Amino acid sequence: MKIVMVLVPLMLILVAIGIALFSWAVRNGQYDDLDGPAHRILYDDDEDRIPAEARQKKPARPSSADNSENNDTTDHPDRNQ
Repeated sequence: MKIVMVLVPLMLILVAIGIALFSWAVRNGQYDDLDGPAHRILYDDDEDRIPAEARQKKPARPSSADNSENNDTTDHPDRNQ
């Protein structure tokens, strides 16, 4: 029973140290996302700003049934010529 009287305060001290270290890491930017803004620029989220006459039409994707027949020619249009 005496060991419980030692371990409970020791556990509380360790938890307090862990919380202090975590809050220090958050305040100092250790969990900042450095790669997110670099990758976010690649996403096309400005489609509503492009005028309708300047928009390019996206080519229709062939269905999986069409793709299985001639797999080597449908995925590369330059090979068909």
